[in-house]
Amino acid sequence: MPEPTTSGHADLLSLSPVVPVVVIDDLDHAVPVARALVAGGVPVIELTLRTPVALDAIRAIADEVPEITLGAGTVVTPELAKQAAAAGASFLVSPGTTPRLLDGMFETGLPFLPGTATVSEILAILEAGITQMKFFPAAAIGGATFLASLSTVVPTARFCPTGGIRPANATAYLDLPNVGCVGGTWLTPPAALAGGDWAEITRLAAEAASLGSSASPGAA
Repeated sequence: MPEPTTSGHADLLSLSPVVPVVVIDDLDHAVPVARALVAGGVPVIELTLRTPVALDAIRAIADEVPEITLGAGTVVTPELAKQAAAAGASFLVSPGTTPRLLDGMFETGLPFLPGTATVSEILAILEAGITQMKFFPAAAIGGATFLASLSTVVPTARFCPTGGIRPANATAYLDLPNVGCVGGTWLTPPAALAGGDWAEITRLAAEAASLGSSASPGAA
C-alpha cells in the first residue's frame, strides 16, 4: 500500500473552515465573487464545472485573483480534470470516485479531494494512499452522526463534507475530529450573485470564517 498522502502537497482541509461551493453562470461575476470571498476572510473557492462558462471563470480568477486558492469542483471525468488543471485550478474535487477518474486526477499533479459516500469507498481511497477526501452528499447519507462513527473505524481518513450543510449545522461537522472543513453553497446565494451584491457575499464569508473559532481544536 502507498504511504498515506494528502494527494498532493497541500493540506486542503485547513485553508478555511468553510469552502464556498460556487456555480458561475455569468463570466463577469467570477472575479468579483472571488475578491468578495477573500475580503471576507475566506481565501479559497471551489468553482463547479456545471456551466458553459466554468472553465473560463477559472481562467479569469487564476489570472486576476492569485491570492485565492482556486479549486475546480464537480470533476467527473479524467478529461475534465485535465481541462481544469490547464485552466489554472489549484486543486480538484470530485463528487464520487472511479478508478479511471482517480488515475486522471493523479495525472494532473494537483492536490484533490476524491468524493466518497460509503465505508468501502473510503477504504478504497485510503488504499490509494489518500487521507483527505470529500464526503457527499453529507446530509442525505447520515451527516455528522455517520462521520462521527467513522472516526474510530478509519481514524486516518479526514473529510470535507458537502451537501445539505448550512450555518445552523456546520458546527456539528466542524466539531468532529475527522472533519477539517465543510463545503457550502450558502456563501454565494443566487440573488447576491445575480444582483452583484458583493458586500453581502463578503459579509457571509466573514461569518463563515468565524465558524472555525467555535470548532474543537482537532477539527480545524
